[in-house]
Amino acid sequence: MWLEILLASVLGFLIYWFVSRDKEETLPLGDGWWGPGAKPTAREDESIRPFKVETSEEEINDLYQRIDRFRPTPPLEGSRFHYGFNSKYLKKVLSYWRNEFDWRKQVEILNKYPHFKTKIEGLDIHFVHVKPPQLPPGYTSKPLLMVHGWPGSFYEFYKIIPLLTDPKSHGLSDEHVFEVICPSIPGYGFSEASSKKGLDTVATARIFYKLMLRLGFQEFYIQGGDWGSLVCTNMAQLVPSHVKGLHLNMAFIVRNTYTLSLLLGQRFGRLLGYTEKDIERIYPLKEKVFYSILRESGYMHIQATKPDTVGCALNDSPVGLAAYILEKFSTWTNPEFRDLEDGGLERKFSLDDLLTNIMLYWTTGTIIPSQRYYKENLGQGIMTQKHETMKVFVPTGFAAFPCELLHAPERLIRTKYPKLLSYSYMDRGGHFAALEEPKLLAQDIRKFVTLVERQ
Repeated sequence: MWLEILLASVLGFLIYWFVSRDKEETLPLGDGWWGPGAKPTAREDESIRPFKVETSEEEINDLYQRIDRFRPTPPLEGSRFHYGFNSKYLKKVLSYWRNEFDWRKQVEILNKYPHFKTKIEGLDIHFVHVKPPQLPPGYTSKPLLMVHGWPGSFYEFYKIIPLLTDPKSHGLSDEHVFEVICPSIPGYGFSEASSKKGLDTVATARIFYKLMLRLGFQEFYIQGGDWGSLVCTNMAQLVPSHVKGLHLNMAFIVRNTYTLSLLLGQRFGRLLGYTEKDIERIYPLKEKVFYSILRESGYMHIQATKPDTVGCALNDSPVGLAAYILEKFSTWTNPEFRDLEDGGLERKFSLDDLLTNIMLYWTTGTIIPSQRYYKENLGQGIMTQKHETMKVFVPTGFAAFPCELLHAPERLIRTKYPKLLSYSYMDRGGHFAALEEPKLLAQDIRKFVTLVERQ
């Protein structure tokens, strides 16, 4: 017993020594040009232009014709969602999409918030910018940049935006009122795709930093999940003096000690600083980490190696695109949903919301560039980029949702984000937190900002 305690203590000290020796440093800001051809000698147009989402009869009729030509393959008996999207339930989704879903109405909903575009590093960058409808006397709004991931979009934030910009109308305290900016990552939705190789999360972070400066913000809060968490992390590494606070609901921890900590945690979890909730969410390791990675990472291997190949099929078939993306909204929301015939999709989301997100990929033809983002970020392998081994020295808040793909204990989050001010075990929710549990996420953001403002 004493030998085990001594061994755990020594290992704990070694882990602490490895992760605490990093220096406080920043990423070089650099510059880039992602438009077609060589960078023009003339100064880039920095104007901010209003943008409106539109549709047409031709667009809708083409969609209907393609849905009508769907060739289904019957699912295996009792397969549920274990083989991917169940084609029996897919028929129900397609029937709704073809006969009941009103894209024109959803376009009106998309346009209820102001949209804009502006050229940055050769690309037309799209963003939604929502200001508070009213401010308490003497208050100023707090700028908050929110960044989506794959296979999501800026639309993920539509339910949380009013809770942040108009909290009093939704039964929340008006201590913090935010001005929310939701950009589309280049190659997603209405943001122009890069013409050149190499546009990764660091380049995206620099582009979004320039966007915030262009909007007149020298200091601001940032929030993200999925790729958005890495974009925001990179922004904090690039320009920490401009980031007032960083809030995440997912984290990429790729330090050498991460795997060792997980392996030791089941036996020495308490000595390593794991809580009872951490242990419940991570172990048994074989089921909750190893099998989870095997089951859910196939798409990532494809997209990090040859995204254009499968992308051709998805860009040509709205049915294939819907199955490919909606399967993630099932199992990434709750892994137990794979045991259900309908994947549990309508337990947490409406078909209108899910299909609106699909339409943002379909109508813009952006599934291929969105998938290329994996190759740009992961194609060179893990632990090959400087930002992966760097710590983040800005105030940080973390919301740990119980059904996130991989649970990150506070002990490990702190190794990457030493200025962690808040870490919250959320009561419910999964990967698409802003869309699934907007009120919970909004409350945690507000709690974190309170801690930052009172420092």
